Amino acid sequence: VNQDGTVSFRCRVVSGSQPIQLEWRDNVKVGPDGSVLTIASARPGNQGQYRCIATNAQGKTTITGVLTIKQAPKVRVTPSGPVTVRVGQSLSLECHVTGRPRPSITWEKQVGGQETVLAYTTTDAKATLQVSVMAAEDSGTYLCRAQSREGSAEEKVELRMEGGASVAMEPKATVSQTDLLAVEGQSITMHCQATGSPAPEISWSKLRAPLPWQHKTAGGTLTLTNVGRQDSGQYICNATNAVGYMEAYVQLEPHPTPPSVPDQVVARRGDTLRLQCIAHGSHPISFQWSRVGGASLSTGARSTKDGRLSITQLKVSDSGNYKCVATNHVGTSETVATVTVRGELNTSAALVHEFGNTLILCSSS
Repeated sequence: VNQDGTVSFRCRVVSGSQPIQLEWRDNVKVGPDGSVLTIASARPGNQGQYRCIATNAQGKTTITGVLTIKQAPKVRVTPSGPVTVRVGQSLSLECHVTGRPRPSITWEKQVGGQETVLAYTTTDAKATLQVSVMAAEDSGTYLCRAQSREGSAEEKVELRMEGGASVAMEPKATVSQTDLLAVEGQSITMHCQATGSPAPEISWSKLRAPLPWQHKTAGGTLTLTNVGRQDSGQYICNATNAVGYMEAYVQLEPHPTPPSVPDQVVARRGDTLRLQCIAHGSHPISFQWSRVGGASLSTGARSTKDGRLSITQLKVSDSGNYKCVATNHVGTSETVATVTVRGELNTSAALVHEFGNTLILCSSS
């Protein structure tokens, strides 16, 4: 039962010769016939076993009920911070936790807006973290977190090194990924961590451009929403403290969703069909033409590295769907042209398709 809740135990006689007398052990409130035990405003001190004793002329029997009070986790860290330590000193940090059901305990170190797990237990009510302070990065903020289905609680302790400027350290910044590919219209997250003494401050910027207006920063994390081609470029994580600064870089290239509706291309039997697939984007870009459905290209078909496809002496059997696939280091995109070969017809058609931060155009003549 939850703390401050009300619980009732009912003792029911299923057999035995009357008269039968019911009795509850312990100082508790019972109903008029002695069969119901009620505990109002349950507190942790009410936890335990409750015995119902049924007695008649032939003897007595006992049945036991167990009451458990649910409690949200509580955390107490010793020693409490801030704690000043010397280089080479070892220190034990103890995290004492209470709660029902028993919470899990996690020790974490906070660095540059990120949290690194150092220890974890689900079986003990106390977790001890042994910290050996050998360098400036061993100081900082340590956090103990207790968590159960009834909630969570945490407490921090800060370790400070003696000597101040003598142990000062320039920032070191790292990013979790240096190259990112994002789908247009979706969100992308960049993570940056920094160490140093004193603890560096982290900020984000973009090379030769302001940050997109749809962005959020939290600690060392930068989130872009509704990514578009204009958001491509180099993003810079800046870590700064009183000693100096350091930068780490992320290259972002959005990958657009390809179109799904092809255009129609009509050509005259016996003539030459020329299709040009043009891609504007990060080079090198490779092109590949094929027929949809697995059929082979005509014996009169020729393709070039720059995306041209030509078919001489067109036949009716050359009608069908032709696919151009363009590929660079960002990814792959494709488009399809439907070719119809029939009687004499003077016409042209164009097929437009976006690829990466590119534009793909298929035309016929």
